[in-house]
Amino acid sequence: METIRVALIEDDAATREGLRMLIDGADGFHCAGAFSSAEEGLRRLRARPDVLLLDVGLPGMSGDECAGRFSERFPGLQIVMLTVVADRRPVFLSICNGACGYLLKNISSDRLLESIRQAHQGGSPMSPEIASQIITLFRKTAVRIEAETQLTAQETKLLGLLSQGYSYLNAAGQMGIALNTVRNHIRSIYEKLHVHTKSEAVSKALRAGLLD
Repeated sequence: METIRVALIEDDAATREGLRMLIDGADGFHCAGAFSSAEEGLRRLRARPDVLLLDVGLPGMSGDECAGRFSERFPGLQIVMLTVVADRRPVFLSICNGACGYLLKNISSDRLLESIRQAHQGGSPMSPEIASQIITLFRKTAVRIEAETQLTAQETKLLGLLSQGYSYLNAAGQMGIALNTVRNHIRSIYEKLHVHTKSEAVSKALRAGLLD
């Protein structure tokens, strides 16, 4: 059986030692280094391991920030993030910076080892809570991209006023345009967003992140 070389970066000493013992004690795995910070790992890790377990909430340079540094230094390195809370922002940043997996720290030992093996084989291990966050994020991003490529600045401004409770007439006055122009904008918005009512248009724009 091929031995998977795993390095890990975790600032909590007890957790770090527990992970090291788990990895070294499992058949087919070897701990290639255990470090307390990203800076220490970047300084002391010489040879590329197969998989890097990287804590998100590190002191100094955060895990999501340094993931890109490790990817640049060790091409082909599979990075699996470890976190306590499924927070959307670091999930997105870590993946953009080269992480292939994202796991909650309450994962079982067997599942963690299986996730390391999955990452080594080119997979993307994710805790269910993390996968849900990613699906939500990319759905929202897809809707936003679709809407942003279609709506004009005037149409977006009009939707913002309508979301604040402005009537068509008051929105026209606020924007300095004719009421008929507002009605034309509304027809265009409905067609572009594939909706039939003002409330649907405002709701879709809010979900897409187009309105503050």
